[in-house]
Amino acid sequence: MSESVVEVNLGVAQNLGLNEEEYARIQSILGRMPNFTELSIFSVMWSEHCSYKNSIKYLKTLPRDGERLLVGAGEENAGLVDIGDGLACCFKIESHNHPSAIEPYQGAATGVGGIHRDIFTMGARPIAAMNSLRFGEIDKKHTKHLVKGVVSGIGDYGNCLGVPTVGGEIYFDPCYNQNILVNAFSAGIVKDGLTASAIASGPGNPVFIVGSATGKDGIHGATFASADLTEDSADDLPAVQVGDPFQEKLLLEASLEAIKSGAVVGIQDMGAAGITCSTSEMSAKAGTGMEIDLDKVPTRQDNMQAFEILLSESQERMLIVCEKGKEQIIQDIFDKWDLECVQIGQVTNSGRLEFHKGGVKVADVPADPLVLGGGAPVYDREYEEPSYLKELSAFNIDQIALPKNWQEIATKIFSSPNLVSREWVYEQYDSMVRTNTLGTNEPSDACIVRVKESNKSLVMTTDCNSSYVYANPYVGAMIAVSEAARNIVCSGGEPVAITNCLNFGNPYNKEVYYQFVHAIKGMGEACRKFKTPVTGGNVSFYNQSVFEDKTVPIYPTPTIGMLGILEDEQNKMTLNFKSVGDQIFLIGQSRNDINQSEYLKRVHNIYKSEVPFFDLEEEFELQQCIKNLIKTKSIRSAHDVSEGGLFQTLIESSMHKKLGFNIASQEGIRKDAFLFGESQSRVIVTTAAQSSKGLEDQLIARGIPYTILGTVTNGSITIDNEDFKNIDAWIAIHKSELRQKLEN
Repeated sequence: MSESVVEVNLGVAQNLGLNEEEYARIQSILGRMPNFTELSIFSVMWSEHCSYKNSIKYLKTLPRDGERLLVGAGEENAGLVDIGDGLACCFKIESHNHPSAIEPYQGAATGVGGIHRDIFTMGARPIAAMNSLRFGEIDKKHTKHLVKGVVSGIGDYGNCLGVPTVGGEIYFDPCYNQNILVNAFSAGIVKDGLTASAIASGPGNPVFIVGSATGKDGIHGATFASADLTEDSADDLPAVQVGDPFQEKLLLEASLEAIKSGAVVGIQDMGAAGITCSTSEMSAKAGTGMEIDLDKVPTRQDNMQAFEILLSESQERMLIVCEKGKEQIIQDIFDKWDLECVQIGQVTNSGRLEFHKGGVKVADVPADPLVLGGGAPVYDREYEEPSYLKELSAFNIDQIALPKNWQEIATKIFSSPNLVSREWVYEQYDSMVRTNTLGTNEPSDACIVRVKESNKSLVMTTDCNSSYVYANPYVGAMIAVSEAARNIVCSGGEPVAITNCLNFGNPYNKEVYYQFVHAIKGMGEACRKFKTPVTGGNVSFYNQSVFEDKTVPIYPTPTIGMLGILEDEQNKMTLNFKSVGDQIFLIGQSRNDINQSEYLKRVHNIYKSEVPFFDLEEEFELQQCIKNLIKTKSIRSAHDVSEGGLFQTLIESSMHKKLGFNIASQEGIRKDAFLFGESQSRVIVTTAAQSSKGLEDQLIARGIPYTILGTVTNGSITIDNEDFKNIDAWIAIHKSELRQKLEN
């Protein structure tokens, strides 16, 4: 049915994702009844995905100021941080969850494409990508299908585009069986003075659409991302975009060239909500308006209706506001790269968006009320403490009997899909394109990428243990930030700023909203402690599935993408043991704590326990200590203790050079808690035997607890005088387990 004959009413508005209050507000803003195209415009711009209407109140409480911060949260398409030497790093993480759950290959691929466009739209060349992925139970056929599709989509798009995928994380948990999470991270470098802004200033300036033609893929994608997944969600497949990495490569080069030409006034990626989003946000930012002729928009299908053109999320497109008189410069650049480049309108001083088609004005709406900070609705939802938290506090470690066969237990935990090698995944990614990636010879806790125009390197990581956040949203979110900082510090870097991808269930669920509010509070407290301001990211609500009238939210998953700077490559620290005879130190306090550990889940099948021990001040002091030990060359390796506990950390440190270890348990600590507990703020370091006394003296002087565990061996592994096989046996398990599960 033609949009011109659709009778607009409350039912139509509700089908578009608007509620009764919002429908009334639209009529008040317009001073009349909207037509279907105008209603569609408001529906996508006021969707959760675009407006953050259920989250912005709490997002504003996060720290946004920092010494190096050049562009903060909400100011542009991505955050921008000064890294010195006349250079800045532009970085961001975003989700593409719902599309990936329905069509994993294209969903993941277009997520990668979209996050890179956010970076080069600001004038920065992407130099590194990471991802954070969550899937359901690995033995399920559907999970394997999703894993293979997502990994192929990420790898194919990134490899073709020429941006290395340098790291990330993958977790498997039943809570993600239907609603997987695909969070994509990108970082790029830009020189001072060459950044671009998403602004439509200068009435009379021409407006161009550049890149690919517009099709019917991705229509109402923002609305699709702002609703629950159900058994009928596959019917929304047109809401999933289709990507073309080769086209994006051309668009990347053309856009950077256009920005350098000086002819660009403003530029914005057409991501969620397509032309609607870019025209409204660019206009609102400048206090201007636009007049757009939709007949001039290049389309892939004939007879596309106005709302389809406006809402399409077809990939590899940009909106450019050009300085009047320099149109030919823009045209020549995009012609050179064989890309569409069409003037579709001009900037006005009306403050309104006027869209025409077939000689008729099909929509006339004010720009500012569409966007965040303008007239978009802002809600503060009710919340209440989840009832399950009381069940978690009932767990008591004394109820758990100590195992008898420690080697069997270690093997079972070490075989967890959350702990074994991700080689099957990352071998599909090109991590070395552009030859900036460090750490391929010896691994570090975080990813390190050289900045060729400088002596510095970027240090990056994505982190979040959603089980911890589920057990305690406030403390769990603090741990996510702290572990990200710990990984950067253990690699020799200095944490600078974060971007976040906040994945939660339905905000109308009071218990889910409690998780969100308290996770934000914990995240903010940790970021203030580490002086890592939040530069942006996105909120992804409605990550839950409805099957047979039962709603199942995912674990709250506030993924942290943290950026650090390695000022001097000589201070790069690796996690692997270096030489036989080196002394192994555990820095930090061990505790009788097995809460939320892989050990407790896999060995005892207990999922209900409180969050592992964590103290923010203790964590901060530990990290300050590790920084100093690296700068003074007092240690030879550093690897933080996280999932899987101490045993996992020691094995990972042993594998690179096929060394081993001979250690003794710590007096006063249960052996299962000592080997497999996941209490926080602990790091394994090694030092040459002759330097052991000096390291002890430094730790004592700083008042940092430590334990000398034992020594590095030539490959044998011994714990409390018990033989735990050779490192080769553990390497075989580590490398084969995930591959076998996915390929069988």
